[in-house]
Amino acid sequence: MGKMSLLRKDDNCERNLFSVCKATSSSSSSSSSNNSLVSPQKDPPEEADALLFMQIFIHLLKSNIGTGFLGLPLAVKNAGLLVGPISLLAIGVLTVHCMDILLNCASHLTQRLQKSFVSYEETTMYSLETCPNPWLRTHSVWGRYIVSFLLIITQLGFCSVYFMFMADNLQQIVEEAHFTSNVCQPRKSLVLTPVLDARFYMLTILPFLILLVLVQNPQVLSIFSTLATITTLGSLALIFEYLIQTPRHSSLPLVASWKTFLLFFGTAIFTFEGVGMVLPLKSQMKSPQQFPAVLYLGMSFVIFLYICLGTLGYMKFGSDTQASITLNLPNCWLYQSVKLMYSVGIFFTYALQFHVPAEIIIPYVISRVSENWALFVDLTVRTALVCLTCFSAVLIPRLDLVISLVGSVSSSALALIIPPLLEITTFYSEKMSCVTIAKDIMISILGLLGCVFGTYQALYEMTQQAHFSMANWTRVYT
Repeated sequence: MGKMSLLRKDDNCERNLFSVCKATSSSSSSSSSNNSLVSPQKDPPEEADALLFMQIFIHLLKSNIGTGFLGLPLAVKNAGLLVGPISLLAIGVLTVHCMDILLNCASHLTQRLQKSFVSYEETTMYSLETCPNPWLRTHSVWGRYIVSFLLIITQLGFCSVYFMFMADNLQQIVEEAHFTSNVCQPRKSLVLTPVLDARFYMLTILPFLILLVLVQNPQVLSIFSTLATITTLGSLALIFEYLIQTPRHSSLPLVASWKTFLLFFGTAIFTFEGVGMVLPLKSQMKSPQQFPAVLYLGMSFVIFLYICLGTLGYMKFGSDTQASITLNLPNCWLYQSVKLMYSVGIFFTYALQFHVPAEIIIPYVISRVSENWALFVDLTVRTALVCLTCFSAVLIPRLDLVISLVGSVSSSALALIIPPLLEITTFYSEKMSCVTIAKDIMISILGLLGCVFGTYQALYEMTQQAHFSMANWTRVYT
């Protein structure tokens, strides 16, 4: 009974989430940079609501450009000037291929089950229901639970990263205000002792984000999305304008250590955030048969941007490359405004990203209490989830490590591990070729290895950082 109740709540939350997606899709520039995990309603879109080729292209582009995008120069540093771009291209090709696999599995299941639409979670469940293995058929509902759990972890991980990104940039803006000038010169490698810890800025932002997530009106959320889009695109234009200027570092290592390469994997896969977006976008396209073309075109451009930003950023800043490229920008008012604009964009994007796990968790929790307590429980759970993302950031205030950890743990599973396995369970009974099966197994194993070793390396670096901080605290105290 509990399982069926949760499934019904998931269906309801998909419909609620679609209202936000449709509201933000009312104009071609109204989607958030990462509104990629929203599942649309079951019914096909009306003609007036259907999205055109260029609108889909813009949504796909913005869904893959977030905070992880700004961490790519450090990712290339962790892999090497030669290995980094090549590996980004390889991971991008594999990710797009897995998106295509997910589309094929969902399309096959909709035809087989005579449904108008299936989400990522439902695709997993229905695929297991129709596979030859009786144990998997019996436990197929757990496939949906696992994917839903990974989506929640991924989204809350994004929100924690947002806290760190905003705090780091706000700290630099405030504490360097006295040194900020009108002349934009390259940042000198001068280490200033922070007046206030970044955690203070996280706690300062916390009450404002709590108030922000209490807004549940789709039209208001669409306004937040528009503001986020405008500020993000303006900031990126100025960042690329600065990166193409000379001079650049000429002698950088082509190949980095394998330990830091594991961190590269987590950051890279974190950046490819759009795997959960392909099914909702295809269902909303006016001509769904054109979606593969826009997918390949859009993701090719995304991969090109990734390689350009990662390579140019590393060549520009070399060994001084920071966890976010905004922290390397010159200390002048123009680029301080870039940090502020991007932080404002991330602030409003938080509400849209937060909406996804909230609409999965809150309806289920409310169903367990009386109607008189529904509003109180709703507000309490929202506040608790925001505090959870904040305290996670406070406990591990390392932007690069958290990005790598979230990417290794959940993003790799959603993007590389699960889709190839779905292709096997969906089409195995229809005489798949041995080459296809071997290819899918190899991709899943590669994703699993990256998940395991990337998670281990990120956790190891976090423990080393914690020991280092504790040693410094003890020494200062003594």
